[in-house]
Amino acid sequence: MNIFRLTGDLSHLAAIIILLLKIWKTRSCAGISGKSQILFALVFTTRYLDLLTSFISLYNTVMKIIYIGCAYATVYLIYMKFKATYDGNHDTFRVEFLVVPVGGLAFLVNHDFSPLEILWTFSIYLESVAILPQLFMISKTGEAETITTHYLFFLGLYRALYLINWIWRFYFEGFFDMIAIVAGVVQTILYCDFFYLYVTKVLKGKKLSLPA
Repeated sequence: MNIFRLTGDLSHLAAIIILLLKIWKTRSCAGISGKSQILFALVFTTRYLDLLTSFISLYNTVMKIIYIGCAYATVYLIYMKFKATYDGNHDTFRVEFLVVPVGGLAFLVNHDFSPLEILWTFSIYLESVAILPQLFMISKTGEAETITTHYLFFLGLYRALYLINWIWRFYFEGFFDMIAIVAGVVQTILYCDFFYLYVTKVLKGKKLSLPA
């Protein structure tokens, strides 16, 4: 495992922990898109079904279980434990416009037309756009809490580091996965505007807002 994948995994884990701690400590999920979190839970569920069929390493298995567990814990906190604080009036992105096209694309463009491979491909495509409901929610409310922006920053950093990981693997291992790379590029592009606002505003102590 190279340093870019490891730091990418740690950034991803940091994002998830930041979000969970934010919800738990404030006893509120205000400003968090439940729809994005459901999509991420769906991403991890469909991607890590290979837990039932193969063993790669202890690190790999533990991280997959943590991602799945944390994803469903977040959904539980938003829709059950702290449901009264959930801002459903602003979390209105039509996720079917993401899930249905992504599902169709996974059937048409994949490495192997088998159930596990199609579900893995579906998860890769879906992850690239799963943050859209959260960004849409921020644009509707006009701003985001600082802790929420830290979550989004580490989530975007994870994907950017994974892109570098794919480039590293291509040059040093001869490994090339077009599906993962294209999806990673799309996801990183979606974060570009946010990254700019994060650096120019949040890191200077100002609140982040996205143009409506």
